[in-house]
Amino acid sequence: MLKRKVYDELKNWKNTKNKKCLVVQGARQVGKTFAIEQFGEKNYDEVLEINFKEVPSTKEVFAGDLVADQMVMALRFRFPEKRIEPGKTLLFFDEIQECPEAITSLKFWALDNRYDVIASGSLLGIDYKRASSYPVGYVDYIHMHGVDFEEFLWNMGVKPDVVASIREFFEKRMPVPETIHNQMMRYFRIYAAIGGMPEAVWKYVQTKDFREVHKVQRDLLQGYQYDIAHYAEPDEKVKAEKCYLSLSKQLLDKESHKFQYKEIESGARAQKYYSSIEWLLRADIVELCRIVTDVQYDLEDYARDDFFRAYTTDLSLLVAMRDLSFKQQIVENTLVGHTKGGFWESVIADVLLKKGYKLYFYKNETTRKELDFIIQKDGKPIPIEVKSGNTKANSLNSILKKWPEIDESYKLVDGNVGTAENGVITIPLYMAMFL
Repeated sequence: MLKRKVYDELKNWKNTKNKKCLVVQGARQVGKTFAIEQFGEKNYDEVLEINFKEVPSTKEVFAGDLVADQMVMALRFRFPEKRIEPGKTLLFFDEIQECPEAITSLKFWALDNRYDVIASGSLLGIDYKRASSYPVGYVDYIHMHGVDFEEFLWNMGVKPDVVASIREFFEKRMPVPETIHNQMMRYFRIYAAIGGMPEAVWKYVQTKDFREVHKVQRDLLQGYQYDIAHYAEPDEKVKAEKCYLSLSKQLLDKESHKFQYKEIESGARAQKYYSSIEWLLRADIVELCRIVTDVQYDLEDYARDDFFRAYTTDLSLLVAMRDLSFKQQIVENTLVGHTKGGFWESVIADVLLKKGYKLYFYKNETTRKELDFIIQKDGKPIPIEVKSGNTKANSLNSILKKWPEIDESYKLVDGNVGTAENGVITIPLYMAMFL
């Protein structure tokens, strides 16, 4: 069983007084169902789980009046072996996007406030409008991602206290002992080749065989393509799939990683494809990093919707778009050129997105100076430049001269901790998990 951080979030929710229903959102196959099931088994006398995709007939429970007592009665008739007691039973509604009435019912479970209810679904962003009354204000949310690098280390046998000791080197701006640093870089390359989809991580933990991992990744990619074909509107299906499968080319095969419609098909324009990007975004199938015209708070005020990079929800899916030999190149650190730079930029994007940051970047078309990423914390922008080697951060240094009020910035490198000119903090790629 994979150790996941979400378990502590679920425990905190359970211990909250006057709690609302909980909706666990996230892309398909990031481990939502498994985590909730394990949490329920450890913290409740019983779990009543309904998967609306697996057993569509259970929708009948919510076909009548959405009053808590009546829904409980209907559930007891349907599941006579379950007691369904307040505080002792966890009601878990999985794939809830398949039952709009169950989504609506969350409001009334919350108003009743006797029963602990968790719902999860992979495509709530595109299906919420189908609910007759979406329970705004009556639910709390957890957005779940795939396994992050710290969780990967735990599941590879690296103890949390060891990770904490490495964090101290980051906080004190001290170089990591070379033996430990080299091992961490090795782990980070392995993680980058596997990605964070739990099934892929677990397959590696069990087998240490990248061929088996590749099969899992390809199956996951096929599943995402199936979701696009199944859930997208008829006029979006083909376009959305083309956009999605172009991400490998967009990120790894050219110098600029800006999403370009011409990479989908010759002569393609935003007018034809932008709605497909929006659909993929709402479906938790892609994440966007938008350009900003100024590097100051609030970045959202300077962000453009028409100039962006698009990333897969998880590295597992990006890597799955390439053949098995790509993993070997990652682990052996033999990637070259645009592919090397684009891939490690994608890895850092994955790390930052899993930490909950919105991502932005900056590019001056005249001077050609570019910041790979800008995140925002405590009311200030934090520029980040990613170097797949350990070369100078010329763009970052130039931009810091233009905006001297920026007092925190990072250069992520295939190297150790240090301090560059203009106070730029240099850290190893794997320390992105501490930002």
